[in-house]
Amino acid sequence: MPGAARSRIRATERDLRAALAGAAAAAAWAAAEPALQRIFGTPYSDVRLLGAPLSRRRWRLAGTAIHLANGAAAGVAFHRLGLRGWKAGVAAAQLESAALWPGMAMVDRLHPDRRSGAWPPLLLNPRVFGQEVAAHALFGAVLGALVREER
Repeated sequence: MPGAARSRIRATERDLRAALAGAAAAAAWAAAEPALQRIFGTPYSDVRLLGAPLSRRRWRLAGTAIHLANGAAAGVAFHRLGLRGWKAGVAAAQLESAALWPGMAMVDRLHPDRRSGAWPPLLLNPRVFGQEVAAHALFGAVLGALVREER
């Protein structure tokens, strides 16, 4: 096999490992979400944020699938940016959260759980913000721990 083809295969394998790491980190977040909801005293859920607009009955399945796919994409981006380690993972996840947080204004206007009153206003809610900081820290730490240096 020519060197260029072998190099592309190795790069694809590294991307796949990074995607799996990102999906695992997203799974850890989803598993921790009920505890975070109790700790921060809020019904807000990222899995529900993603799934409820797609399905009233199967929101958890839809939301989890999207959450894991987003985690996989974040894992590949983290790897391709050359980031490694739990500290870099936490920093990257917090930067992503801060960049996307203003989008909560749109969620406040459009999401079915906000419109029905099941969720409190999100954008200026310190409990929801704290929950997101904690969840992103967990995601980043797991992602950074799983994406290792190239050998």
